Parts: sequence; C-alpha cells; structure tokens
Amino acid sequence: MSGPNRVLEVNDLQTTFFTDSGEIPAVDHIHFHLQDGEILGIVGESGCGKSVTSLSVMGLVPSPPGKIVGGEVLYKNRDLTLLSEKEMRQIRGNEIAMIFQEPMTSLNPLFTIGNQMIEAIRIHEKSWSKKQTKARAIEMLKLVGLPRAEELLSDYPHQLSGGMRQRVMIAMALVCDPKILIADEPTTALDVTIQAQILKLMKSLNERLGTAILLITHDLGVVADVCERVIVMYAGQVIEEAPTKQLFEDPQHPYTKGLIQSVPDMRFKKERLYSIPGNVPKPGSITKGCRFAARCAFAFERCQVEDPELIQTSEQHQTRCFLYATEGVERVGDNAFVER
Repeated sequence: MSGPNRVLEVNDLQTTFFTDSGEIPAVDHIHFHLQDGEILGIVGESGCGKSVTSLSVMGLVPSPPGKIVGGEVLYKNRDLTLLSEKEMRQIRGNEIAMIFQEPMTSLNPLFTIGNQMIEAIRIHEKSWSKKQTKARAIEMLKLVGLPRAEELLSDYPHQLSGGMRQRVMIAMALVCDPKILIADEPTTALDVTIQAQILKLMKSLNERLGTAILLITHDLGVVADVCERVIVMYAGQVIEEAPTKQLFEDPQHPYTKGLIQSVPDMRFKKERLYSIPGNVPKPGSITKGCRFAARCAFAFERCQVEDPELIQTSEQHQTRCFLYATEGVERVGDNAFVER
C-alpha cells in the first residue's frame, strides 16, 4: 500500500533489455516514492538508468527489446505495470504527463503549434467544442509565459526558439492538469539563461498548481535550485537518497561526493576541475561486487565481491556503501532502519 501523501511509489522495479548479446538490466531493483506536490530529482551520469526509469513509470519502454520484469509502480494504489495499453492511455496525459529533453524531436514539424495543442486536448476532452479547445490552448500558452499566445497557434515549431518550444511542450503536458509531471532533462538543449527561466517556470507551476514533479537530470546545479529531495542513480541502482540540503551538506556515497566536487565553484580558484576517474560501466557488465568499486578511491576487498544494500544512515538519508555498514544498523525495507 502507498504511504500517506505519496502520489507515486516505485517498489523493486526491474527493467531489462533482451538483446542478441544477452539480458541487460537497465533498472535494477530500485525503490523510491514521490510525495504529493513535491519536486523530486533523479540525478546521475548518462547511462545510469534515469531515463529508462521514467519510461518504465510511463509504460513507454520500447518493447522489444525492453521489458519490465519485476516490481511495481503504484499510482492511486493501482499497479501501472499490470495495466493494458488502453488503460495506460487513460493515465498518460490525464494523470501523469511527461516532458522530453529535445522539443524539436517531440513536436511534429509538419503541423502548427495550434494543431498539436488542440489534438492533445481533444484526446482527453472529446466532448469539448472547437472554441473551448482553442481557448484552453491559448490559456495554457499564457500560463507558461509565452507572449502573443493566440498568434503562436499558427506558427510551426521551426519558427520558435528552443526555449519557446520547451515552454510549448510544458503547456501541452499540463493541458489536462496532471497530478504528476515527469521532466526528462528538460533544459539540456538550452543555453544557461533559458535554462534558468524554464526551471523558474517549473517551480512556479509546482507552487501554483500543486503538481508533483519528477525531475531527471545530470546537473547537480539544477537539483540544488529546484528539488526538495534527490535520488542519485549509478549503473541502474539507487545509490543515495536524501533531502537536497542534507545531500549537499553531507554527501555519503563516494560517487555523490565526486559529483559534487566536479561542480565548478566560483568562490575558489582551482587550476583543474575535479573529475571522477573512469566511466559508467556498461549495463550488465558487472556481475559481482559494488558497481562503483573500479572508480572508487575508498574501495576495499569486500567491495570487489559483495554488492552493498541500501543502508539507512539517518531518518531521511540512505546510501549504498559498505563504509556505512556498521554493526549497529540493519536495513529493513525501503525507508526504515532498526537498531540491533
């Protein structure tokens, strides 16, 4: 059962890709939850499983070769992984909406913004008149801060700037007042000034509409700016979870520490910016031991042979690292710990 105020709960989710070279686990036994009205960040390098996690929640994992092979995604006490495609279409857009990272590939270049906005509304509001759908489209474009909203309806995607296209995508995602908005790298293709505007817009929409946001990013600056809580993923696993302020003040996993160290800090002059040695391993390439061990300065013998569990280090903080596997703490479930 979902906890109080939890709008989404992911339990033991496993998503695997079946390829000619074998089974590749892209998302490996992950747990997390999203509170009502919260902005939760999922952060990590490319290839760590962030986007596959979001596609799994939406029921959009490309099949074949991908498939959810275990776990559950609970929304309003319904397991989304058990729903038919027809049932999922009722959830997508109406209840859970998604913004993709490159609006130019998400918007159809052959149709005007108005055509695409009105189609998105009509899919979910079949009884509305043409006048009502047009009024709603204009209202949503104004809500996301786009000028001359009525004129924009007759423009094509290529006539808009990157920032404007991303605002259109956000407007389309919000047309049916979804309870959850999943934003997959929504500012990656934009310049820094426009990034800041889009993030400010998303935070403002969260405050005004109460929409819970799952923000997927590789940028810790974005996380620090807008998220209340953050999950760090590495090689398909959740390796740390904490409130944002706590994570930055007391990062526990060596990978999280490395990510934070590699963020430029204008207060201190460094000859060279820190970078974590090595690369994220290919999914499925590590079959035993900690997946970060080969890149970790603190790794010891146990790390090479055993895969650590998530350990609760305080009431709201958990980490997947043997450095915190003390005798006094025992992992129990997803978000609890007991004294031995």
